[in-house]
Amino acid sequence: MTKRVTSACAASAILFGLATQASSQELTPVTFGTNWVAQAEHGGFYQSVADGTYAECGLDVTILPGGPQVNNQALMLAGRIDFYMGGHLDAYFAVAEGLPIVNVMASFQKDPQVLMTHPGKVDSFAGMQEADLTMIVQDAATYYEWMKAAYAFTDEVRQPYTFNSAPFLANEDSAQQGYLSSEPFAILKETGIEVDVWLIADAGYDAYSTTIQTKQEMLDEQPEVVRCFVESSILGWYNYLYGDNSAANELILSDNPDMTQDKIDFAIEAMIANGIVDSGDTLDLGIGAMTAERSESFYNDMVEAGVLPAGLEFTKAYDLTYINQGLGLELRPE
Repeated sequence: MTKRVTSACAASAILFGLATQASSQELTPVTFGTNWVAQAEHGGFYQSVADGTYAECGLDVTILPGGPQVNNQALMLAGRIDFYMGGHLDAYFAVAEGLPIVNVMASFQKDPQVLMTHPGKVDSFAGMQEADLTMIVQDAATYYEWMKAAYAFTDEVRQPYTFNSAPFLANEDSAQQGYLSSEPFAILKETGIEVDVWLIADAGYDAYSTTIQTKQEMLDEQPEVVRCFVESSILGWYNYLYGDNSAANELILSDNPDMTQDKIDFAIEAMIANGIVDSGDTLDLGIGAMTAERSESFYNDMVEAGVLPAGLEFTKAYDLTYINQGLGLELRPE
């Protein structure tokens, strides 16, 4: 890991041109608000705090965990924090509402949202609709609108998900929403049942996830801070997935006392095995990649599903300036 981190810091110094400045001037304080409590899915950011990659670029980064009673995106809009861990779709909603929120990096190429079925019940994602399973999903799940448009699922088979897996476990003719590293892990640990897991991203739901969002004002007035935060986060994800992540995990466990190491290990394995962070465009463009073509395709899918209005200036929802440059590719194991 020492060699890998040293390589990351060297790349940071070359590409940013700021590492030497950091040693002779005060670090710039930056606060990054996440969308949930600390977990492995935030690992790349914790990694760059733990191994000093942010500091090498002149930033003193504080990670502000989210949670059920925390709205860190609102804090960013109010100017109280600098960056927020958002998503693909909510940036489009922001454009529709006239809010100056911009995605500048996508940590996840695949949304980790899944649907779970009982072992052997169906043999494909489409098989859930063909088997007429009860679909236990949240009422606000916009991806289900996409499923209706793309796979002919219906509202008649839909049952609200209340974050309790008991109804799913009691009914073999049901499917339940979940997060790749959460509900499947909890069910396996509590019942010993290894459910079948269907990643909606692999079925065609092409949303980016776990993005870095900031305000247009930040992009206009502090572009070097944005560059440093984005590029350091990219390097953090490489080092977290493929290097020594023990110090980052210690920070995660400290920020979230309910987290356990075995759940972190499960999540890292699931992210790597399913290409959540590093797959598709990232293989050539580097972790964090977003493209205009995929963004337009996703927007068109959401219009067809009735989630977004036609005619939206959706290109305001993203800025590709600081990504897609192959940063960190040498850190991926061969």
